[in-house]
Amino acid sequence: MAESRGIVRVSRVAEYGDRNSTLLEHDSVKVLINDQGGMIPELSSVRGKEGINAHWIPWFRSGSGKAFNDSEHGAFWKANLLYHLAGNFPCAPNFGPGHIVAGVNMPPHGWTANLLWKFVKSGIDEESGAAWAYSTLESPDKALPLFFQKFDAVIPGHPVHYTSLTVKNRGKQDIPICTGQHNTLGAPLVQPGCRISGAAQAWMIPPAGGEFDTTTRLTLGAEFKTLDKAPLAHGGTVDISLVPGPTGYTDFATGVIPSSAPLGWLALVNPSLKLAYICFFTGPGAQGEDDIILYFNDLWMQYGGRPFTPWAAHEGGTDLTYCLGTENSVAAYAYGLEYSRQVKTVLGAPTTVTIPAKGAKTLRYGSLFAPYDETGLDQGITNIEGESSKLVCIGKDKAQRFQADPAFALLKGLQSRNS
Repeated sequence: MAESRGIVRVSRVAEYGDRNSTLLEHDSVKVLINDQGGMIPELSSVRGKEGINAHWIPWFRSGSGKAFNDSEHGAFWKANLLYHLAGNFPCAPNFGPGHIVAGVNMPPHGWTANLLWKFVKSGIDEESGAAWAYSTLESPDKALPLFFQKFDAVIPGHPVHYTSLTVKNRGKQDIPICTGQHNTLGAPLVQPGCRISGAAQAWMIPPAGGEFDTTTRLTLGAEFKTLDKAPLAHGGTVDISLVPGPTGYTDFATGVIPSSAPLGWLALVNPSLKLAYICFFTGPGAQGEDDIILYFNDLWMQYGGRPFTPWAAHEGGTDLTYCLGTENSVAAYAYGLEYSRQVKTVLGAPTTVTIPAKGAKTLRYGSLFAPYDETGLDQGITNIEGESSKLVCIGKDKAQRFQADPAFALLKGLQSRNS
């Protein structure tokens, strides 16, 4: 099945490992979205004949076409999530490790990242010419009666993958959840010399008690103001805004977005390739009644440090994995839903969002991947502002404007007409 109009196209394809998927594309971007876990192994900027894919595809990603079976695959992959892991994916109602919450067996990063989404329909929007796809997912446990609706789109002229995740509560009690988008970038985009920038006004390393205890080079539980002065566990500081080569460490840092910010964002700039990857979303200062707000920038700096499978080829082996998570969430670090419900806030911001009984809330999100002009963004981005049809990225030397929909008005219209 395929539908196209000019250079805009939507089609259903079978991806590597026989994963049924939707391909959305136009003249500047291609987006491939798996039904399995909503994984997005490809967000490509079209340059020349083929383009460049920003998203990380793990060397250990299964290509067998078989469903994950714990007795057969668990020893190496450890979890269904890692068996299918790739690129960006939606996380809800959990952000973090698998655990039991309110009697529910919750998988790592939630059902949206692990279960098979039901593809409902796709098409080309008559009004805007955008390519879109609509999918749904039912909660597998009646104790958390949630229903998820996902709407993905690419809009002509915008080098952006737009997505909205609506979470409906079909129960009689309010349900606090975690949610986020787990953008993970890999080679050739991620390389030494890249610059990381975010909207956060203060940063923190997770406290002891999580998966980074034995892999980090940073001071557990430490707070710091700017990415260029992250405290090292053995003294001194390091500039984590500058991407290094493999370090032999896996680090995590979370940053809180100012409560007045109308736009949340997190970016990676590659000065060698002159490419920018920018995540953007509704900020706390522009919150509407139905909005899910992501209060945190999350950096997962996977530069080595995990001498165990599937990151290494065998237990005790060398970590073969080099990638960067430019994630955004409402959660306490990546410590899971139960922990987030207990601590309630981190750096003064809430760590859960409550889906009201018989109500719904929606996360609207953009992932932009595009070339930029000259050298204006080479040293990173100091701020991003939204105009009516542009993202204005302010660099140290000059500003760069990208065509985009930071208020998500076009996305809202698309979804209302087609889902």
